[in-house]
Amino acid sequence: MPMTEKPKEVRTAFAKLAAPACALALVALALGNTAQAQEARKWNFRATNYVVNATLIPAEQTLQARAKVDFEVREASRNVEVELHPNLKVTAVSGTDGKPVPFQRLESAPLRMLVMLPEAAAPGQKVTLTFDYAGPLSNEENSPVKDTRLASIGAEDSYLLLPARWFPLTNFPANRYTATFSFNVPESVTVVGTGKSLPPVQAPPVPPAPSKKGEGVARPSEVRMVYSFRTERPDTPGTFVAGSLRVVPVNAQGLTIPVYVPAAAVESATGYGESLANILTEFSSLFGALPQPEMGIAQLPDGTISSYSAPGLLLIGKRLWEAKVNYRLLARLAAGQWWGNEVLPATANDGWIADGLARYSEAMYAQQLGGQEAFRRVLDDCAVGTLAYEEAAPIAQAERLDLFSSEYRSVVMNKGAMVFHMLRAQMGDAAFLELLREFYRSYAGKAARIEDFEQLAQQVAEKNPKPDAQAPLNLRPFFTNWVNSTGIPEFKVEYVIYRIPKGFRIVGKIKQDLETFSMPIDVKVETEGNPETTTVQLTGTDSSFTIETFGRPKPGGIILDPNNQILKSSPKLRVRALIARGEELAEGGRFYDAIQEYQRALDVQKNNSLAHFRMGEAFFYQKNYQASANAFREAYGGDLDPSYRWVEVWSHIYLGKIYDLGGQRERAVNEYSKARDLADNTGGAQEEVEKYLKKAYTGDEKPAAQ
Repeated sequence: MPMTEKPKEVRTAFAKLAAPACALALVALALGNTAQAQEARKWNFRATNYVVNATLIPAEQTLQARAKVDFEVREASRNVEVELHPNLKVTAVSGTDGKPVPFQRLESAPLRMLVMLPEAAAPGQKVTLTFDYAGPLSNEENSPVKDTRLASIGAEDSYLLLPARWFPLTNFPANRYTATFSFNVPESVTVVGTGKSLPPVQAPPVPPAPSKKGEGVARPSEVRMVYSFRTERPDTPGTFVAGSLRVVPVNAQGLTIPVYVPAAAVESATGYGESLANILTEFSSLFGALPQPEMGIAQLPDGTISSYSAPGLLLIGKRLWEAKVNYRLLARLAAGQWWGNEVLPATANDGWIADGLARYSEAMYAQQLGGQEAFRRVLDDCAVGTLAYEEAAPIAQAERLDLFSSEYRSVVMNKGAMVFHMLRAQMGDAAFLELLREFYRSYAGKAARIEDFEQLAQQVAEKNPKPDAQAPLNLRPFFTNWVNSTGIPEFKVEYVIYRIPKGFRIVGKIKQDLETFSMPIDVKVETEGNPETTTVQLTGTDSSFTIETFGRPKPGGIILDPNNQILKSSPKLRVRALIARGEELAEGGRFYDAIQEYQRALDVQKNNSLAHFRMGEAFFYQKNYQASANAFREAYGGDLDPSYRWVEVWSHIYLGKIYDLGGQRERAVNEYSKARDLADNTGGAQEEVEKYLKKAYTGDEKPAAQ
């Protein structure tokens, strides 16, 4: 395996270590290829403290850095392993004495790097290494997370997110450490990030740059500033944003929340700060107080993930930053301070206890703020999101999924949230809230596994039985069904109604296709009198039931799971999931693939207005205007479900644009006028109408999208 080029004394050290290094290389090769190896991998050295000095060079889109890292030895070894972004080339590693130490990147796993100490370190010993490295960070190439840019140095703005591994990490995501980060940046740049910020100072001047050929005088050196951030309590700092940012301090609920935004977003900053203060107050009462309640918000540049929750800092992408605060998104990010920062997942497979619980906390806040209807909307979105890619992996095998991917959001976040919702129904509200408080109390400042949560849930359930419980609640089948397995049941019911002396008897059978399924389900019977509800224990693919009622059951009046306490499939939800898949593909510019998903939705429900509309939109972006016009006509002639009635007004707007592009101004005006008559202003539809009634659409601007 080729080694990084090194000075003579380091090559000599390698010669002395030739045999162990060769053996190490073989072990590394064996470990670097599979997820199974990742699972078995041990971290013999754990980073405990960092001093990182980084220089951002926007003109070259590069990072230069030196990281001094203190390691704690867990098991006797001479091989220190770290993870570092593959684009960052290490030029030197030195020990405590300043002497060079041999190192190598693993060809089979370029994210990983090994440093070979002169001799084995003993458990409990402290080892200090200094890494000098540099490289370009400008796109998603070689990103630790596939196809996702997590670090970027740009002319206008920059960001360094912890998952990018832009400094040497051990045991991500579970490790905690103290740290001091310093950033040398141009004077026009402001840096915000994790940790306590120190006042910026001017960087020491550097010699003037050499003059260009023929200029005769040296070019003056650039004025640069140094921003520093310190974390004294072990945590997971290492996320920063740099650019032309202004800070707006917001005072609310006894908190001062700094909001960092570009000049164009200053007016919206107060709303974000006030909303966050309300959310933090609510979650503190639900889960328990954060040890460090200081919190800030910053706008994250486009080109990366849409949002991120780092210790003490919530990042919201520019595309999602609107004048009207998205309190749901803000609530999910804030919940990440409890679930994902204070309580860390022990491994990638344990992401459910962080991302799934943060997503469900969003639903809980929506319930508190907007009542049952707002709560139902979040759960509805989670159910649709689950069905999009649920088959990709069980929740407990999240390591198989790329972090931040569509599959990860579907399985870990959306299905994860629904599992917490179902657990709440199984345990009851009081016991479930006690479980969350106890889980936070027990694991704040630590890393937890799914098994830890399951054991605690069982203990709390046994301590708090439901008043109508026939026997102690056994949660093992629940977690087996929903956390360790894939599959979403689709329920069907067959029944016969008999007249009996005291009313009516319903004898039936509930069927679904998951053989190992075991769970109670509520069955509601709508009658000519009062409705009646009973609980049926489902086991296997079909379960019989008998229900007696006083009033005559209404036709079609047998309703399974009337309160939507179980995650289940249905033709309607499958259609919505297919549309959601298409929307995500279209957002990434993959219009052909998006159209295939919309067509799959129409194969299930041929008159679905939303699927027709999204297909028309995709054709519009492809400039296939005839196909686009046909799809928009199908859209406003379809089912026009109340949840997307806006499809009608926007279909007419798009048709108007198509006619304008074809030089048919009269027909275009007719479509715009139909849109105006609808008086639906969803997404600013009426402003769009007035604009193009005055002036024909020319295609010079990007079409509005819902």
